[in-house]
Amino acid sequence: MNQATTILTFTAASPIVLRRNKLSKQLWEQIELARASAEGKTFAPVRLRSVKDKLTGERKTVEAAKRVKQWWFVADNGRVCLQVRYGTRVLELAKGKNSIEVGSGTELLAVLETVKKCVENGELDTQIEAASAAVRERFAH
Repeated sequence: MNQATTILTFTAASPIVLRRNKLSKQLWEQIELARASAEGKTFAPVRLRSVKDKLTGERKTVEAAKRVKQWWFVADNGRVCLQVRYGTRVLELAKGKNSIEVGSGTELLAVLETVKKCVENGELDTQIEAASAAVRERFAH
């Protein structure tokens, strides 16, 4: 086959892989947020938005800051608790448990890295599927 007749084929990723990738990306943002917080800096990723110019009516693409909410909080006992979220849903990591208790803010980065590896290995697929089904059910009504 010559170069002019090369056929490209694309295979769509399965929904499970897409969900894993979405959560993995969100965890990467949390890792960067925790890293910046530990260093006393701010983390503000940018995303591209399409806006319409009021004067000319033309559409143009501009960079806008993306708001990233942190998934951890300090509990009453002074320990840091991490909740893993899929979209707006908090994942139930074990029966009746929806957060990971971390000793301090310095250990948070290591725990986030571990959770990210678990997601990429498919260990949280059932929890992700349950959260995704709950979101889809809201749209069905």
